[in-house]
Amino acid sequence: MPVESVFPRLEALLPHVQKPIQYVGGELNSTVKPWESADVRWALMYPDAYEVGLPNQGVMILYEVLNEQEGVLAERTYSVWPDLEELMRKHDVPQFTVDAHRPVKAFDVFGLSFSTELGYTNMLTALDLAGIPLNAADRTLDDPIVLAGGHAAFNPEPIAEFIDCAVIGDGEQAVLDMTAIIRTWKAEGRPGGREEVLFRLAKTGNVYVPAFYDVEYLPDGRIARVVPNKSGVPWRVSKHTVMDLDEWPYPKQPLVPLAETVHERMSVEIFRGCTRGCRFCQAGMITRPVRERSITGIGEMVEKGLKATGFEEVGLLSLSSADHTEIADIAKGLADRYEEDKIGLSLPSTRVDAFNVDLANELTRNGRRSGLTFAPEGGSERMRKVINKMVSEEDLIRTVSTAYGNGWRQVKLYFMCGLPTETDEDVLQIGDMAVNVIAEGRKVSGQNDIRCTVSIGGFVPKPHTPFQWAPQLSAEETDARLEKLRDKIRGDKKYGRSIGFRYHDGKPGIVEGLLSRGDRRIGSVIRAVYEGGGRFDGWREYFSYDRWMQAAAKTLPEYGVDVDWYTTRERTYEEVLPWDHLDSGLDKDWLWEDWQDALDETEVEDCRWTPCFDCGVCPQMDTSIQIGPTGKKLLPLSVVK
Repeated sequence: MPVESVFPRLEALLPHVQKPIQYVGGELNSTVKPWESADVRWALMYPDAYEVGLPNQGVMILYEVLNEQEGVLAERTYSVWPDLEELMRKHDVPQFTVDAHRPVKAFDVFGLSFSTELGYTNMLTALDLAGIPLNAADRTLDDPIVLAGGHAAFNPEPIAEFIDCAVIGDGEQAVLDMTAIIRTWKAEGRPGGREEVLFRLAKTGNVYVPAFYDVEYLPDGRIARVVPNKSGVPWRVSKHTVMDLDEWPYPKQPLVPLAETVHERMSVEIFRGCTRGCRFCQAGMITRPVRERSITGIGEMVEKGLKATGFEEVGLLSLSSADHTEIADIAKGLADRYEEDKIGLSLPSTRVDAFNVDLANELTRNGRRSGLTFAPEGGSERMRKVINKMVSEEDLIRTVSTAYGNGWRQVKLYFMCGLPTETDEDVLQIGDMAVNVIAEGRKVSGQNDIRCTVSIGGFVPKPHTPFQWAPQLSAEETDARLEKLRDKIRGDKKYGRSIGFRYHDGKPGIVEGLLSRGDRRIGSVIRAVYEGGGRFDGWREYFSYDRWMQAAAKTLPEYGVDVDWYTTRERTYEEVLPWDHLDSGLDKDWLWEDWQDALDETEVEDCRWTPCFDCGVCPQMDTSIQIGPTGKKLLPLSVVK
């Protein structure tokens, strides 16, 4: 039975909202399939605004992987701004997909990709607008399976009551495996209802269904244990890992947005995973092992992607792109190929110890020469040892000296505030580093128009990292520390005017910390915030710290815990963590030893180039590091006449 488009009802509302084009659909390379052509149908959501959600690589890849399959249909939906939400509620228009404007409730699976926990209230908004019960326990056969994925899904416990299941790790193969199970269940006449299809997914060992697990607590509020409540459900759920990225050259047909988005470029993931071992970095820990895409595979993806989109810039994405074993040949080969077309190349940011001017020149040869971005993360040498960011100030000064000496005028430096064992003095040294950068730039360039922008974010401890046990710095202490740094920079008469200073206050970090290391009891806080009007918590103009704190004060006392218990409290080795039953491949004892190494200021090498450190990922996940070099080059594109 066909599902009708809601667009006739939606269209009448669009003249009354901001940026109506974001809700219209019809982007270049989007896919609309007849409803009857599919027996399994997915609605995919990045729970943020269109301008942030459309360029998201994860959703774009899954959208294409699913739509390539015969009998499978995938469409996209994004968070609607409050102005449209209000009108949709008033005129009874449900949450819709932008592809064919079909109601989300009509799909088999509603999959949400969370790169940050601050999207949780947007998920509840979308569920409610779709007419899907917020509580998973209240859903019927007429409701889609609500699935969480993305980095935040490595601890889905705070949203356990709202989702039916979660997948941790790489999604490409996972969504195909899930589709096959759902297809078989539907073909059999949906026996056993929702519980049966969820059980079939859960018993694979790769899909986590919170309803099949009970959490028991100790009198002091800590978790006693997490135990399956259904026979046949595994004690631990494993992450998915896609090997040989050349077999998954997605997206082949990248979406071209209609409205302005945060990234206006064609992007290629040149490798996945990172073994640098930065102790704060969840993305690096949970995506191990390193898997490089070959230089020829990258070349083919860029060629097809540019033909399919018409973009004028290519982003070479990964957690540390300059670490690709053939990055120099990739950059030169692509710059040579597209010199006449003036196609620019970009890296998200460059490690200080991986930068060289030849690489930088290749990246800017066909595009504009903008500023360079580096991330020392810690202000002092001591802090960089604690976080295992093995970069000395001498390395940084040498690197920026090379950059300024070769014509660059602007450098941006990223740091974090509130790292474990950090003191005021560690943070104040950020100012000293910025001054030294400016002084060196003026010296080597002979110019005074040198700029250095210091950008600082608050540190949030994340699951599956060595810092998962660490106390978080309070919002007040974070703000006080940053104020001292700001005063120091502004008070420097000689260099202060050349240093830009951008920072986030400590309040959003506390809320993110509450959600990132929370357990099922935090679900009541999320619901209270949503019911109190919480939306778009990742946006400064919509975020309300007071709303979150009031919701926590209202809901948490009955459990005998509070916000500080989840954020500023240090955990012990013996404590059962809310995510311990979700297996990222990392050995918990190894993580604990690395946490102790951090406290001892001991650095650990990158296992790509050294013997194995027994983190556990490769043997546990039956994977291995896949790196080059392949020894191949990117040849000029042949001209077909």
